[in-house]
Amino acid sequence: MTEKKNNKRLRLLGGLTVAVLLPLSLYLIVKALSADKIFLPNYYVVERVDEIKEDGKTIYDTVYHKAADITLVNQLGDSVSLNKDLSTKIILVNFFFTQCPTICPKLTGNMTILQRAFKKNDTTVHLVSISVDPERDSFPAIRKYADGYGVNHDHWWLLTGDRDTIYNYARNELRVVMNESGQGTDDFVHSQKLVLLDKDRHIRGYYDGLDTMELKRCADDIVLLSLEKKRKK
Repeated sequence: MTEKKNNKRLRLLGGLTVAVLLPLSLYLIVKALSADKIFLPNYYVVERVDEIKEDGKTIYDTVYHKAADITLVNQLGDSVSLNKDLSTKIILVNFFFTQCPTICPKLTGNMTILQRAFKKNDTTVHLVSISVDPERDSFPAIRKYADGYGVNHDHWWLLTGDRDTIYNYARNELRVVMNESGQGTDDFVHSQKLVLLDKDRHIRGYYDGLDTMELKRCADDIVLLSLEKKRKK
């Protein structure tokens, strides 16, 4: 009963927040398309800086980290690859577990707000929530959790799989700090961060998934990133 009340409250709050998110995002689209230059989201995590000699001059080219692929099982029981199956999509990733009593309900509720904000243009971004407790979070468990939040299975995947694979992806590919919430043990990923990846899987943003203003910033960055042209090789 309590879970139903919480979900109803989140949906009501979501309606109000979507009303705030959408006008700003639409404004950004119009402004960006009419401007000569778009200020796109930054790149994160420098891997190296290459030194290139060109016409007698030294040019430094910064090479940014690209998140490697990961294959997990979604709430429908399908094996999916983030980089292959979503190769044309911007993706927004967060971490959760179904038994979490603290940050996860609000975090998932805020992901629901983003789902609703992009409902009319749901090809722009694919939402991804990865369980950090895969031993207990089987795909039937995450399916039940997803249904409780009204997840659109075509545009938002809740994923489970091998624990070591998931933790390696969180720490080494997305560079999510272990246990940043200050709860639990240091070997348990319990993060409230949202991580934005472009189509090439560069990290383009970190956001506090519990903060309304950060949620707005995330929505705006998704819109701007959707306008980015393919970088020249």
